[in-house]
Amino acid sequence: MTVSEKNTTSLSAVEIYTDGACKGNPGPGGWGAILVARGKEKVLSGGEAATTNNRMELAGAIAAFEALRRPCRVSFCSDSRYVIDGLSRGWALAWQKRGWKKPDGKPALNADLWERLLIAIAPHEIEYLWVRGHQGHTYNERCDALAVAEAEKFK
Repeated sequence: MTVSEKNTTSLSAVEIYTDGACKGNPGPGGWGAILVARGKEKVLSGGEAATTNNRMELAGAIAAFEALRRPCRVSFCSDSRYVIDGLSRGWALAWQKRGWKKPDGKPALNADLWERLLIAIAPHEIEYLWVRGHQGHTYNERCDALAVAEAEKFK
């Protein structure tokens, strides 16, 4: 039974905000994630010495969804079109079905992270929200600050 087939009114509501940053592309990078549920926040962050911006965007989303302990009704907000569109438009699922190939036959980038993310989101009912970065959205700005601080650790 999928989440959509269950009575979703019993699911806990969670807001997830994520962002990734990279100093150079590739270069040192970081990600930040904030989960909000029942008036409480959980803040997560991490980074890598040599990575890309898109990998950090995916890493933040993976960390946030992997932090959920049971199926939830999630409002997922990111400034990454790559992540939001990859999930909400079904691109990642299509790449997976084609053996991680894009429609033109070229390899889909970051297949290892997309695979983890698809597994992590599977139990949840998700609303995808894209926000324009660096436009004053409180949680997006906080996630960006976390991501930048993590990237700075590798300089």
